[in-house]
Amino acid sequence: MRVALVQCDSRVGDLEANLAAAKTAIGQAADGGADLIVFPELALQGYPLGRYDGVPLRSDDSRMSDLAAQAKTALAIGFHEDAGLHSYNSVAYFQNGSLLHVQRKLYLPNYDIWEERKHFTPGQALRAFRTAHGGTGILTCNDAWQPFLPFLLAQDGAELIIIPADSADTRAPEVLDTHAYWQELLRSMARMNELWAVFVNRVGTSGGLEYWGGSCVVDPAGLVIAEAPVKQEAVIFADIDLADARRRRRELPLLKDARLGFLARELARLIDAGGDA
Repeated sequence: MRVALVQCDSRVGDLEANLAAAKTAIGQAADGGADLIVFPELALQGYPLGRYDGVPLRSDDSRMSDLAAQAKTALAIGFHEDAGLHSYNSVAYFQNGSLLHVQRKLYLPNYDIWEERKHFTPGQALRAFRTAHGGTGILTCNDAWQPFLPFLLAQDGAELIIIPADSADTRAPEVLDTHAYWQELLRSMARMNELWAVFVNRVGTSGGLEYWGGSCVVDPAGLVIAEAPVKQEAVIFADIDLADARRRRRELPLLKDARLGFLARELARLIDAGGDA
């Protein structure tokens, strides 16, 4: 399958401008023969810091359905989801124009200048899902920094994890180089869980932050096979085969030895002892 990674900028709160930009990028990806088109986190509304007057969308909104119809294939796109009393930082996955899955971000950063809990409700479920190409899961930005989540998706059948992100340069690079951290994290995630990792980060400047891009595809052996430039918009392509994940798992059968019952007992013990439930 050919994956198109749309490394784009997003204007905070300017839904119409972001929709127009998405249509242009989808056209470019479709012309390149993409079987799956992936956008960054919150691509349709931008990443909010401080006051936010963005327009949330329901997952069945016709404007997103129109994007999916234009794609004529699989589309994963980040959006601010309207779910009645709650709103979520979500990613919608469409297959051949129909909504197949919505994954809500689970771990919302709420420290330093990050204020996601002010704008969004944490998601409450994580599921792998079947696509025309194989088992797929989605982790939005900070969710990928929780080491047990890729493991859970792999155990649930994911052979591909899509990681839409809005990752910016930190204000203290001597403490954390986000670009280097992500590179190490993605290679480790793919290698340890024997799956494909597709990371799509935004670019541009917003709220005093500069987003660095560097979108990439990592194979089940932990090798980067495609990478976008830093700090510029781009649509890049990578040809991947999910059968490589299945082959890797046969050659090095680590995932089947997970002992989920043992893990469940130990997690229950930690929760009973006062751990975070």
